[in-house]
Amino acid sequence: MRKSFGDNRVLRGVDLSIGRGETQVILGSSGSGKSVLVSMLVGLLAPDSGAAIIDGVDVSSYTRAEQWQSVWLKTGFLFQGSALFDSMTVGENIAFPLHQHTDLDEGAIAERVARVLSWIDLAGIEEKMPSELSGGMQKRVGLARTVVLEPEIVIYDEPTTGLDPLTSDTISELILRLQKERTVTSIVVTHDVRCAFLVADRVAMLDEGRVLVEGPLDEVKDSDVPKLRAFLYG
Repeated sequence: MRKSFGDNRVLRGVDLSIGRGETQVILGSSGSGKSVLVSMLVGLLAPDSGAAIIDGVDVSSYTRAEQWQSVWLKTGFLFQGSALFDSMTVGENIAFPLHQHTDLDEGAIAERVARVLSWIDLAGIEEKMPSELSGGMQKRVGLARTVVLEPEIVIYDEPTTGLDPLTSDTISELILRLQKERTVTSIVVTHDVRCAFLVADRVAMLDEGRVLVEGPLDEVKDSDVPKLRAFLYG
């Protein structure tokens, strides 16, 4: 896929294939096009050329929300800043997708919210406001809201940015658990090498709008490509 903003050619021809149930990490420095790439997978941006194919369907041709609806329902997107609603409690934040996209009654919604909070080890905080939580707790609540509809695909945009190493490892462990327990397909956009090494099945590094290296984690870790080695090991 290709994408430009005026004279700024962000993506200059990116070709990736992600298998069902895999965790694909997309590495790259700031401005390499990582977030632009995944934004096109959920309709936040349209490619200038190329195709985004999900389950055999070219979603890059979609132009209306009605067309994207089936993709959105099976895709969870964890935004970099968690994107919690400040005026809603934790429980209301997590329940929001359930109110929007299901016919569950209030009892069933409350039960699912409690279950997903327990899964992220934050049971019983439904009535707290986001402002009462640490950054790491906000990130975990954001993840809970992302997975409450039990998506088949989860996209993580810089999931550990701004977190201390211990909290970052907690988020990485949750990504691993979700992939193993529910066999979701995960796309992790990050510049956090430690997170990449913890969660990846495959790694792709973007550089100057193209895929510099792509392959299984062990192969990428042993690659002798100078730019990649400098990124991974300094």
